[in-house]
Amino acid sequence: MSDIINRRDLDFQVFEVLEADGLTARPRYSDHSRETFGAALDTAHAIASEKFAPHNRESDEHEPTFVDGKVKIIPAVKEALEAYCAAGMMSPTKDYDLGGMQLPVLVAQAASAMFKSANGPTLSYVGLTSGNANVIQNFGTERQKKKYLASLLSGRFFGTMALTEPQAGSSLSDLTTSATPNGDGTYAIKGNKIFISGGDHEMTENIVHLVLARIPGAPPGVKGISLFTVPKYHVDENGQVGERNDVALAGLIHKMGWRGTTSTMLSFGEKGQCVGELVGEEHKGLACMFQMMNEARIGVGMGAVMYGYRGYLASLAYARDRPQGRKPGNKNPQDPQVPLVEHADIRRMLLAQKAYVEGALSLGLYAARLVDDQRTGETEQQRAEAGLLLDLLTPIVKSWPSQWCLEANSLAIQIHGGYGYTREYPVEQYYRDNRLNMIHEGTHGIQALDLLHRKVMMGKGAALELFGREVQRTVAEAQGSEGLRPHADALAAAWADVVETVRQVGAMLAQDTDRALANATVFLEAFGHTVIAWTWLRQALVAARGLQGATHDDDRDFYLGKLRACQWFFRWELPRNGPQHALLRSFDDSTLTMSPSWF
Repeated sequence: MSDIINRRDLDFQVFEVLEADGLTARPRYSDHSRETFGAALDTAHAIASEKFAPHNRESDEHEPTFVDGKVKIIPAVKEALEAYCAAGMMSPTKDYDLGGMQLPVLVAQAASAMFKSANGPTLSYVGLTSGNANVIQNFGTERQKKKYLASLLSGRFFGTMALTEPQAGSSLSDLTTSATPNGDGTYAIKGNKIFISGGDHEMTENIVHLVLARIPGAPPGVKGISLFTVPKYHVDENGQVGERNDVALAGLIHKMGWRGTTSTMLSFGEKGQCVGELVGEEHKGLACMFQMMNEARIGVGMGAVMYGYRGYLASLAYARDRPQGRKPGNKNPQDPQVPLVEHADIRRMLLAQKAYVEGALSLGLYAARLVDDQRTGETEQQRAEAGLLLDLLTPIVKSWPSQWCLEANSLAIQIHGGYGYTREYPVEQYYRDNRLNMIHEGTHGIQALDLLHRKVMMGKGAALELFGREVQRTVAEAQGSEGLRPHADALAAAWADVVETVRQVGAMLAQDTDRALANATVFLEAFGHTVIAWTWLRQALVAARGLQGATHDDDRDFYLGKLRACQWFFRWELPRNGPQHALLRSFDDSTLTMSPSWF
C-alpha cells in the first residue's frame, strides 16, 4: 500500500460516492472518461511518490536560508515543481486553449490531495500560484492577462497573495499599505507585509504578488481596500522580464512546521519606486481576493486532511509491524508478544483516526464536486444551489479538518509511543506541519464568526435550509436499511439540534450580537461534527451496497471497514453535540464577563 494515500479509498470517494463518471455527460468534460480520470490520478500519485515525498524530511531539516541577498532552497524542491508543471498539474481544470486538461475540479482536487500528503510545503508554491492566476484570469485587465497568465499557468512565474501586515494580523480592515496613482495608470505601492508564503526564491523567472493596499481617500475599513499586481521584476507587454521592481525581502520567518516553504517579510517601496497595477475596481479588492481566499481555505482544509491521513497510514503500518505486550487475558510472559494492532486501545486510536481523516476527505471532495456543479451544472438552479452550499460549508471544510485531523496526528504519535516523538519516525513532523493549518487562512474563531453570523443566517437561512434537504434525503435513504437506521435517526436528531440552535441564536442576534456570537467556535465544532456524520452516512450507504456485490476478500474488508468507522463516529463522536448545543442555547457569558485583569 502507498504511504501517502489509500488509493482504494480515494477511488471509492471519487467514483463510488461522488460518481465522477457522471460528469462526463456534461459538454465541458465530454472528452473524458473513467479511464482518463484514473490516468490523471495515477500520474499524480507517481509524481507525488517519486518527486515530492522523498525530500519531505530533507526540506524540513534544511529549510530555506537567506544567503548573499538571495533565498537558497534545496535543489529537490525545484526538481519536484518542474516535474509537476511539466505534467500539466498547474492547470488541470483550465481550458485546453490555456494549456489545461479541462478536468473536473473533483478529479483535480483528488490529484492535489496526493501531493499535499507527499509534501505540502513544496506544493504550496504552485498552489498559491494557481490561486493567483485564477484571480488575474477572472478580474485582471487584458493587459495583465497577457503579461502574467500564461507564465503563471506554465510555472514560468510563481505567484503569492500578500495580505497580512505586522500591525493588523487577521484584521484586514486595519491594513495601511498605500497605493498612490502615478498618473499613467500605475500605482506607487508602499508598505510592509508579513507571513507571505513563497514570497521570495530563485526557482522561477519572476514572482507575481497580489497585494492589498489603500488608495488615498479610500473609505475606512474593508470597503476601502484595493488589489494590485506587483511583480518582483517588471514585465513588458510581451511577457518578457525586465528590471527589478522595488520589492525587498526584509527577512525569513522560521515556523514550527512547513519549514520547506519560504515564509517571508516583504517591504514594498522602500526606495519609492514600487510599481503596481490595479486588479478589478478601486476599493473592491477584497471581493476579488475572496475568490482566492475561499479556494485557499478549501486547500488548507484538504492539506489538514492529508497530513492526518498520512499520519494514520504511518501509525497503522507501525501498529501492524510492532510487537508489544500480550492481551490482558494472557498472563504467560513466555508467550510471544502480539502486534500493537491486536490491543483494543490501539484499535480505538486507529478507528478514531480513520473516522476523522476519511470523513474529512469525503467532505473536501464533496466541496470540489460542488465547484463543478456551480460551474457546469445543467440548470441555473443547480448551479446557484451548488454555490450556496459551497458558501455554507467552506468554513467547515477549512476548520474541521484542521482541528480533528490534527487530533489524528496526535493519536498517530501516541501509537508510536516513545518513538513518536523522535525524528527517526515521520509522525512528529506531520503534527508540526499540520498545526499550522489552524492558523492558515483564518483561525477557528474567524471561521466560526463567518459561519454563524453570515453563512447560516444569509438569505433568511436559505443555505442552511438547502443543506437540511440534503441531510434529509440521506436520512430517508438510510432509514430503509436496517443496519443504518439507528444512524439515520441519530443524524436527523443532530440536524434538528442545529436548526433549533440557529433559531435561538438568530433571536439573540437581534438583541445582543456580542452575546449571541461569544461561543461561535462551539457552534462551528457541533455543526462540523453533524456535517461529518452526514458524510459518513453517505459513505456507509454506498459501502452497504458494495458489500452485497463484493466477491473478493479485499473488497469485503474495505466495505466492512467503512461501515465500522461510520458506526464509530455515530456512537463515539456525534454524541458530543448534545452538551454543546445546550451550552450554546444557554448563552453563557463567562467569556464576556471575565475581566482582562482577572487573568
